[in-house]
Amino acid sequence: MKILIYEDSKWKNLTPLSYIKPVFELRCGFNSILEKIISVAPENEVILWVRDYLKDLCSKKFNYKINDEEFLKDDVLIINGRWLIDRNFIFNLNEEKLYLSKGEIVYGIVKKENINKYWNGNIDEFLKNISGNLKSEETDFIIINYPWNLIHHNSNMIKFEFEKMNKKGILGKFSEKATIYGSEKDVYVAKTAEIYPFVVIDSSDGPVYIDEGVKIFPFSVIIGPSYIGEKTQIMPGAKIREGNSIGPVCRVGGEVEESIFHSYSNKYHDGFIGHSYIGEFVNLGALTTNSDLKNDYSNVSVYLNGKSTDTGELKVGSFIGDHTKTSIGTLFNTGTVVGIMCNITADNILPKYFPSFVWFVNGKFMKGYGVEYSLQTARISMERRNRILLKEEEEAIKKVYELTESERKSYIEKSRKMTK
Repeated sequence: MKILIYEDSKWKNLTPLSYIKPVFELRCGFNSILEKIISVAPENEVILWVRDYLKDLCSKKFNYKINDEEFLKDDVLIINGRWLIDRNFIFNLNEEKLYLSKGEIVYGIVKKENINKYWNGNIDEFLKNISGNLKSEETDFIIINYPWNLIHHNSNMIKFEFEKMNKKGILGKFSEKATIYGSEKDVYVAKTAEIYPFVVIDSSDGPVYIDEGVKIFPFSVIIGPSYIGEKTQIMPGAKIREGNSIGPVCRVGGEVEESIFHSYSNKYHDGFIGHSYIGEFVNLGALTTNSDLKNDYSNVSVYLNGKSTDTGELKVGSFIGDHTKTSIGTLFNTGTVVGIMCNITADNILPKYFPSFVWFVNGKFMKGYGVEYSLQTARISMERRNRILLKEEEEAIKKVYELTESERKSYIEKSRKMTK
């Protein structure tokens, strides 16, 4: 039996976070959706299915076969790459059956004869065909449909994974002038982590997991549930409130609440980030702040795929794509979406949507210096963290530049007309 972990066309609902990442690479709790799936999957051969323009990049990033139709030769355990596994779980492999969440496939066993009968090379058509023809059962499993779903479930995922990891205690360097407020049983400090004097770790409402190589500098507060990833630095005086997953390899200061920092991103200075997902290699300038609550306490709407979408949530912050930079004093509105490789400078009231690759300067959308300039900036940024921009990653970024060109030109043209 083969295992097929796939993403379908609904990756578009997770942009800009998913532009240069498959959906299962997004993080919630301690790690990525894929890592959670692999941790409970049978030890069979795994094949990943992704959109075409990510195929070569994923072949470099993951130690699995990518878009390989070898699975046609066997029975297959199919797994939705947006399935957030929030419980101890054992797959039912005994019968051909699909398990659904609100009508959408979560996982299922498909026999070889039906794989060959319904597969035509298109993952969405295949899923539609088997959904209408195979036995199924509705479940309460969690499927991630939108970016704010990751934030909504993050606190509970941290609590679940803290118990699942079953690592507790202070193994690293913990200053005698630092304090744990709450139960020490709900705190884990890894062997190579270092907690400086006058740090407060508050585990009274949830666990705090501090991974290898982390440094928590003086006068910081970490409130659980929170996960601080490998080699991340929490800057002096930071207020890391509940519900945060930070890192690996991030530097975070100021105030952060109910947010996910994917990896290699910096919020070095003061400013507030709440109910937000910050992509990879993002740099937030000093005092960059987002609103996550409307003054009238109504649900927050987010601009997604060309239209405003009601999130059904009272608190929603910002979703910021990979390699985006903000200037000092940038103030983001409630429910803001910022594409990949944007350059945002402070203005009075910022718009709620920024297409990928735009510059926003003096209240206007601008094209900047083009994709090659953005790639060069990314190379410099990544080399500072001992990372290399892969050729395959460059090609994926160029493809996204093409995919978003029409939208970007539209915003730039509107800005030009407004200033005439």
